[in-house]
Formats: sequence, C-alpha cells, structure tokens
Amino acid sequence: MFLVAAALAAAVLFTTTGPAADRADAAAVRTWADEFDGAAGSAPDSSKWTLETGGGGNGNNELQYYTKSTDNAALDGRGNLVITARKNTDSGLRCWYGACQYTSARLNTAQTFTQAYGRFEARIKIPRGQGVWPAFWMLGDDLGSAGWPNSGEIDIMENVGKEPGAVHGTIHGPGYSGGGGIGAAYTLPGGKAFADDFHTFAVDWSPEAITWSVDGQNYQTRTPADVNGKKWVYDHPFFLILNLAVGGDWPGSPDASTSFPQTMTVDYVRVSASDSSGSTGGGTGGTGGGASRTGAIRGIGGMCVDVAGASDADETPIQLHDCNGVDAQKWTLGSDGTVRALGKCLDVKGGSTADGAAVQLYRCNGTKAQQWVYTSARDLTNVGADKCLDARGNSAADGTRLQIWTCAGTANQKWTVG
Repeated sequence: MFLVAAALAAAVLFTTTGPAADRADAAAVRTWADEFDGAAGSAPDSSKWTLETGGGGNGNNELQYYTKSTDNAALDGRGNLVITARKNTDSGLRCWYGACQYTSARLNTAQTFTQAYGRFEARIKIPRGQGVWPAFWMLGDDLGSAGWPNSGEIDIMENVGKEPGAVHGTIHGPGYSGGGGIGAAYTLPGGKAFADDFHTFAVDWSPEAITWSVDGQNYQTRTPADVNGKKWVYDHPFFLILNLAVGGDWPGSPDASTSFPQTMTVDYVRVSASDSSGSTGGGTGGTGGGASRTGAIRGIGGMCVDVAGASDADETPIQLHDCNGVDAQKWTLGSDGTVRALGKCLDVKGGSTADGAAVQLYRCNGTKAQQWVYTSARDLTNVGADKCLDARGNSAADGTRLQIWTCAGTANQKWTVG
C-alpha cells in the first residue's frame, strides 16, 4: 500500500498567474523554494506550508498523530527542516485505534503553491528503523472536488524502514492506486543506507512523461502508455507534501529494534518551471529553458567535456577529451539549472568568481557554484560568477582543463549539447 490522501476540509480556488520575465535562454526558472533558513526551534514558514493535524490513519492504518507543534516540525538553525516522530506522552491525543502511540508532522502547500509540470526536488536525510515511513510527494489541486485517486498522486520519494537502501517512486490514479500504483524502486549501490547521508530526490514532469531521479541518476520514466488505457491525470497543478508516518499497512509497525525519536531532515525543497509549467500561489509562473536534456557537450575542435579518469570522486577535474560516448561524457542539463554527470554536479571550485577558477565534479549541494545557464549563443554561464565555461588557453588538446572566464564570445567558450 502507498500513501492515501486525507480529504481536505474544503476545495481551494487557484488562479494562474501571468508569465514571468522572459528567460528563454535559461536552463531553469525557479518558481518556488524553501531553504529552511531561520532560527533554531522556529516553526516552518506558514506562508509556504500548512501543518496538518489528526490521527485518523490516513487510509493506511498509520499509528501517528500529526501535530502543529515544533516538537514535531521545526527549523534547526542550520538551514534544515527537521520532522521528528516521537513516542507520544499526551494522554489526551486520540487516534483511530485509541490512545495515540506516536506524534509526527505532515506539511502541505495546498493553500499556498501549486504547479503543473517542471522539476520538483528536495534534498533529504531520511530516518531509519522498522515501521518508519518518510515521504516527499504531491497531490492534485482538485482533490477536494475530484477525490482521491481521481485527482492523481505523484510519490517522488517514499521509504519504508525495513528497506534501508531503497526508495520508491510511484503514480496513483483512477484504476491504478494503492497497491496497484505504477512505479519502481531505486537501490543505493554497495549496500549503503539512505539514512546515512543526504540524498536528492526529484521528478521532472512534462505533459508527456514523468521521470524520477536520485542524486541526479534517472531510474524510471512513466508516460500515458503505462496506465494501460486508464486516465492519465497528470495534466493539472499539484501541491507538495512532506511527512513522516509511523506504522501502517505497508511498512508495518515499529518493533523492539526501532528507536525513537526518529528524524527526517530536509535541506531544501525547490521547484523549477519547464516550458509548459503553470504555477500558482508562491511561484511566479513563466517560461523556462524546458525539460532536462542529456547528451555530450562538445566544444572547441569538436572535443567533449569529460570527467577526468571517469572518476565520481569529489573535486575530480573536468577536461576536454576525444568524444567516446562513455558515461563520463554524458551530461544532463537539468531544469533545475544543474549540469550533471556520474551522479554529481559541474561545480566551480571553492565557489570562486575569479577568472581562471577551476571547474570540477562535486556532490550536488544547491549552491550558485553549481547553477548554470545555457544560452542561445551557446555559452554555458555559471550563475554564481556570471562567467563562461572556458577551455584554458584556447586549446582543443586532449586533457585541456576547463575553467570559468569572463565571457568573450571566443571559440573556447562555445558549447553544443546533444
């Protein structure tokens, strides 16, 4: 079983905003974000999030009572939102099964932000343990009128604690909901656990397809053909949800091995627009550079942008190399403004803005040193420095290192993607 929506108390009327300033040359247009900057112990921003309450089980026989308390959802003062599941000490809280055993939090943007299409991304460190169930997901903005599952559900990330190395991405709609949802799992290599570190979970959603990724690695794509003649309901705005459930039909209940409190730590949530995106509420709406595109990046002399030694280690230099089609030369220009290969991001070393600053591969962290704009003039410009990707010394030699430099329109700063 997958997450099932609790009914909203009332339908919300959403009005589409007009287009933002023309950014057709940009790789992405940010329409909404929460970086969770604020004082330690403060509540989530109420202009962005609504905290749900109740212990009705959410259609899944979950065991937690969702509260508005900062004991269950608060900023940590280090740029994170922490959602905490605790053993309940309030005898007055009643759940569907009697006295509530646990408290936790669930946040949504139903009344503040919705969007159709684009990139929806969060960087999260999940909890661990049998019976814990963290999720980052979306529901259709017509939930109040159409009901679930007719409104649609996109689960960007779900984890059940008994599977520490796996997360699930799923769609639910009419005729393919609950246990019949359509999706796939992504498993970390080498027996690693998601609870050991932060990971970036995202979907890139267009009218034709939804693609899921973990740390920049795409692992499934769903299209209208996948619903086998049933209705494809991913054609209207959705809102965002973050929650940490305890127990339920899918994960099962906590056992003696599960310690509490458990925390789901969210570094950021970001939404970017694609060509077809329509956002309401906190976003600006508008026209961006389109959905993600993947392929070789060719520069001066027809040479390819390449990760030296095909290494995915942080700080690996980026260079020119003869084009050979290997993964070290397959780059994704994401709708979020990143340029990714081997699961990591193209990065200006040290966040430098100086001419000659080296470009490297580094774990994706959302900084401006990893934000790029690919223009119609074929410049690849770093947002943080406002400078162009540049082949040193105007050279096309194999092994030429790449850097940033003041944009000059020269051949060593021109790039072709795909």
